[in-house]
Amino acid sequence: MTLSRPRVLQYGKMPLSQLDAELAQAYDVHILSQQADPQHFLAEHGAQFEYVVTSAAMGLPAHVVDALPNLKFVSSFGVGFDALDKDALLHRGARVGYTPGVLDDCVADLAFALLLDATRGLSESDRFVRRGNWSQGRFGIRTRASGKRLGIFGMGRIGSTVARRASGFDMEVAYHNRRPVEGSPHQYQPSLLELAGWADILVITAAGGEGTRHLVNAEVLAALGPQGFLVNVARGSVVDEAALADALTNHRIAGAGLDVFEDEPRPLPALLALDNVVLAPHIASGTHETRRAMADLVLHNLQQYITTGRPAAEVPWSAAQ
Repeated sequence: MTLSRPRVLQYGKMPLSQLDAELAQAYDVHILSQQADPQHFLAEHGAQFEYVVTSAAMGLPAHVVDALPNLKFVSSFGVGFDALDKDALLHRGARVGYTPGVLDDCVADLAFALLLDATRGLSESDRFVRRGNWSQGRFGIRTRASGKRLGIFGMGRIGSTVARRASGFDMEVAYHNRRPVEGSPHQYQPSLLELAGWADILVITAAGGEGTRHLVNAEVLAALGPQGFLVNVARGSVVDEAALADALTNHRIAGAGLDVFEDEPRPLPALLALDNVVLAPHIASGTHETRRAMADLVLHNLQQYITTGRPAAEVPWSAAQ
């Protein structure tokens, strides 16, 4: 007797194509984005799905959750969950797994790559050489990164990994969270504004969502000051992008390194014209090693839930149910 495979709704194609194949091999997968009429498909078949696979970038909107009356579990590729409709999922009683831990090193690596690029002008100097400007004069001097004060907004797994990287650059580290981290060796600043005023370089590793939206605003950037640098590897929504572009244009801060933006994949046009900002297309976790580990955890979370009713890694507000 052949047992039928669990039916899984995949919201869209995954960031790792191999994961698409592995899901299709293990489960009866239907990819919503590939349906001729996704809304009609949900209306006709939504009640058949207890499991959904998505990613932090795609999320899961309320209208999809509402069309899945028997939804029990969502396995999400990524650590951000601001694009998952929390209220709809809680109302449905669905649990949510995600992929923390496995991408911390690569995100911290990129934070430091952006930090070094912004302070030393590496991307700008590359363009300088390619344009043939070197034969006409020197590039000019930039800012040393080592020995600076590094402020971290969001001292979670990724923030802590950034702090460990900073020790190799002889940096003094301070941070701001909603509350101090027990056992942290680093100085706690009671507000983001005070952290920005203290720091030479401010790195954003805080979670996205309405609770942190535009917390890095014109006032915080003014506190960071004309010698200060901003690095964001968290979520674009945490930074008021218009205020940042204005601060960079008018040299109220020295520079920035950004991997995330408010409206991806469309950075604010004003940023594209500036040489004192380094722009990356949301690639912090984009290594073969990390994406494979994330895919493995997506699969593991799904299988663990199906067999035990509890995923290996669950978002905090989902686990509290």
